[in-house]
Amino acid sequence: MLSEPRSGLFAAWGNALVAGLVSPDDAALAIVGEDAVHRVEGVPGEAGPVGLTLALGRLRALGVTGFRVALPVAGHPLGLSGPPEFNTRALEAEEAVVASGVPYGFVPEVNEAGPAGDLHVEVVWRCLPVREAPPADVPSLGEAERELAEALRDATAVLARLDVAGSGPVAAAAVDAYRARAERGREVLAPGYPPRAVRVLELAQRVGLLVSVAYEHGPGGAVTAAEIAARGEALRPVERVARRAQVAAYNAYVEEAERGWR
Repeated sequence: MLSEPRSGLFAAWGNALVAGLVSPDDAALAIVGEDAVHRVEGVPGEAGPVGLTLALGRLRALGVTGFRVALPVAGHPLGLSGPPEFNTRALEAEEAVVASGVPYGFVPEVNEAGPAGDLHVEVVWRCLPVREAPPADVPSLGEAERELAEALRDATAVLARLDVAGSGPVAAAAVDAYRARAERGREVLAPGYPPRAVRVLELAQRVGLLVSVAYEHGPGGAVTAAEIAARGEALRPVERVARRAQVAAYNAYVEEAERGWR
């Protein structure tokens, strides 16, 4: 979780557009980010792929009231509501966006070309029918915040006991570098989100970063198979909690709107 998933940017800035806080051009620019181009295929009323600006405008005209994120993995259909075809595509991509107010969802297909460090990235979002039903296993912001605090405390204790690299100075340095980059101007969420959502997303990203560092910097003192297995057991639930919290943060705009916050 060193950076936002594309679905998170799509949902966050799509919600800012729905709220009237940004223009379609500005929303599209933020969603594309460092990629070369994004297109949307299957937009109702359009014969072929169209640019993000046109697609977002069309969706707003159709009555979209917000966008949610899904971050599913095998065995955990986080944020999905069906039908099977959409769920299958979303699981393959490990992310998706689900619209509220209209029965459509969007799954990114990413195409990369060029050498490392100079990649040309094009994204096609496939617009597909979705089932209008509550998303699977998405916590409230309050639940997500409590879960993150508990999971981080428990995992840190286990990783420290196993002398895993991710629990020491390497992890602290990586987190500090990540926070410095964020403070140099990267918005964590688009305009219009409640402060608690920003706080939860920041914590989820930091927890995800800790997990990534623990996986990427060798086994530390976990030199036996049993210790390596214990590390995996400690990290898996933390990853799950971080993904749930990330989805809760991105979905906060829609959740609050449906409760009459706006």
